[in-house]
Amino acid sequence: MARTNLSTTRVKPAESTLLNLRVLRRQRISPNFSRVTLGGGDIARFDHMGFDQWFRLFIPIADHTLERLPDKLDTLSYVKYLTMPKATRPIMRNYTVRAFRPGGSDGPELDVDFVLHGDPAAGPVGPAATWAQSCSAGDAVAIIDEGTAFNPDPQCSRLFLVADETGLPAVAGILGSLGDDATGTAVVETPHPDDAQPIVGPSGVELRWVVRDDPHAAPGRAAVRHALDEGVDPQMFGWAVGESHVPTTMRRHWVGQGVPKTSIMFCGYWKLPRGRRD
Repeated sequence: MARTNLSTTRVKPAESTLLNLRVLRRQRISPNFSRVTLGGGDIARFDHMGFDQWFRLFIPIADHTLERLPDKLDTLSYVKYLTMPKATRPIMRNYTVRAFRPGGSDGPELDVDFVLHGDPAAGPVGPAATWAQSCSAGDAVAIIDEGTAFNPDPQCSRLFLVADETGLPAVAGILGSLGDDATGTAVVETPHPDDAQPIVGPSGVELRWVVRDDPHAAPGRAAVRHALDEGVDPQMFGWAVGESHVPTTMRRHWVGQGVPKTSIMFCGYWKLPRGRRD
């Protein structure tokens, strides 16, 4: 993971323990996104906090391998996780709650949106994206809730959110959790116009979609260029996530414009290979 100040802004859940769930269904919702809905198992113990709530997702690569996972993920248990043989060690990735419905047709439901960085038939893609395109109802997974990172001071009068496509679910969660009196701007970059999703949020927060016209362009650069053209209110709360260039550039810009460092949350969700960081 790229640079972040997550540890200083994070709001931890009341309980963070392993929850065993099942896939309820999956759906291709746009050219570059697949949605997997989880439920069953321990879902009743999941505490929905809203905003940019994130969790550790464990995907088994063999039968019964989830049974060896620790109940919590502290430094010691993480080391033990890493010592598991790669042939049986579940895949672990960080994901955001896209939506949570306590009253689904068969109980509580948790939606997780996966960015599809390619097609398995056309070339290598990440293991989580591959799973999101091939999992079936009933497949087992596990999660450990890690809380939220969006934690502005109540005195901040305005919000500014910037993200590439990997941060889209978190932007949706934040906008859906804000009060009606919230104001600000959210800039979200996507690789295709049809990746823009219906998002409900306060009327005072303007959501701007920026499409990456060049398929070979580095993700996040278009969103950053758009965001840098905006005026900066030193009293605002800035939140920037995605490919490492997005949070590091926006943080530097906002601080230079007088926004206190304590009023900025930034997190690099991922990093481009060195040769593509143009």
